[in-house]
Amino acid sequence: AFGVVADIQFADAEDGHDFGGCRRRYYRHSLRLLREAVQEWAGESPPIDFVLQLGDSIDGQNARRGEAESALRQVLEVLGQLSVPVHHAWGNHELYNFSRARLVHTGLYSRPAGGSDGPPDRECHAYHCSPAPRLRLVVLDTYDVSTLGTDPDSPRYRESLRVLREKNPNDDLNSPEGLKEPHFVAFNGGFSQAQLDWFDEVLKFSDENQEKVIVTAHVPIHPCASNGVCLAWNYEAALSVIHSHGCVVCVLAGHLHDGAYCRDPHGVHHLTLEGVIETPPGSNAFGTIYVYEDKMVLKGRGRIPDRVMHF
Repeated sequence: AFGVVADIQFADAEDGHDFGGCRRRYYRHSLRLLREAVQEWAGESPPIDFVLQLGDSIDGQNARRGEAESALRQVLEVLGQLSVPVHHAWGNHELYNFSRARLVHTGLYSRPAGGSDGPPDRECHAYHCSPAPRLRLVVLDTYDVSTLGTDPDSPRYRESLRVLREKNPNDDLNSPEGLKEPHFVAFNGGFSQAQLDWFDEVLKFSDENQEKVIVTAHVPIHPCASNGVCLAWNYEAALSVIHSHGCVVCVLAGHLHDGAYCRDPHGVHHLTLEGVIETPPGSNAFGTIYVYEDKMVLKGRGRIPDRVMHF
């Protein structure tokens, strides 16, 4: 069993709205909701084995306010009350606050210290581990190719900007307006070929060892588990890797605060979790997932519905 939560986006700030100005965001209250989640996870019986924090743990406005370190410390202190590991995906809001080079030295860097569990690039926050026999967790980095959190003089930035500009001619690179492929916006990102090759090798190993694999990432990688905008740039490449193997049972993502779900034609479940940040007081948005031989059962709280996902 494990806990799941997405898009906390904490800031010590008054309530605000999304970029469209129509969705209320409860910046300060999100930390209280996280505390509630941690208290409930701590009391689970049988106990949970780990927690997945699916990215955007703090809000981008912390950078402007000079409060990035303080906000992150408060979120990690709450999660630190758990006696189990927390696996963190990196989202766009982490990269609004910190460079990739800095994130490596924060508590959001949950990639283990050994060199064999992730791609050779140590700044790529992708890795895998086995939390139980014949079960593997793979954390992907959906901003491996991105203009966010990257030095504008670096090859990574230049290549990411080239990919983005090729598809998005808008002055505002966060605007999907008029785009044939509206997911090519700066608040999304993509996978490098190196990460995809590594991912393919991990899944090959899991196939050979008859493991079930749970994949997690901040940005959804299936259009039907998305609104068409909140989607990884080269999602097709990631799906192609997954579908060339039989071991992946579920992909868990955040980023789209409304949440979404689909089961693709290959039988893989794609679950996008509702975001804490747009959850009003009196409700919540987290869950516990129980893994069985033939299914995963999500017990959702507040905005997140219960769900049974058969393999």
